[in-house]
Amino acid sequence: MFPPSVRDRLTGELVCYARSVAGVQWEMMEAGKLGEQLNPWGSQLFQTLRTVDPKTAAEQSAFDAWLSQTSDRESARNDRIHGAVGVIPTPLWIVLFFISGLIFVYMLFFADKGERAVVQALLMGTVVAVITAMLLLLYALDNPFHKGIGGLRPVAMERTLQIIDEELAISGNHHAAPCDTRGNAS
Repeated sequence: MFPPSVRDRLTGELVCYARSVAGVQWEMMEAGKLGEQLNPWGSQLFQTLRTVDPKTAAEQSAFDAWLSQTSDRESARNDRIHGAVGVIPTPLWIVLFFISGLIFVYMLFFADKGERAVVQALLMGTVVAVITAMLLLLYALDNPFHKGIGGLRPVAMERTLQIIDEELAISGNHHAAPCDTRGNAS
């Protein structure tokens, strides 16, 4: 619905934005280095959109929808960045480890000379294992962007990129995106 002068450019930049989210930006989140940096393709999309002067009702509608989707993209990005830095504050970690230590000491007072060491070790070991598992789970939830077990992956964005590629092929749009497969400018 956009004027032909910007349609292909916006399409390519949007593809690059998605590639960047699933590629470069995701790697920066895993490394804890995304911080306050912008996705460069978001800025590029904005600059391209500024050149659009919608004249018809269809172009105006497409322009309005684009602005709405831009807001959704920015909100989703803010959510990803917020989750990447960890949300459990340090004082809470200190309290959790302190409570864990107290529970361990408390379990030591249940030691009974009449019971075998294996039974006492099983009782204490079970409590320590449960507490350790809970702390590890909290750590994994506090740091969700990592490779390996329990780490989040950009599966939804990769699926979206696959769908975009299929739709572009069906529509006959064979213009190359101005970026590589990881979202870096070409």
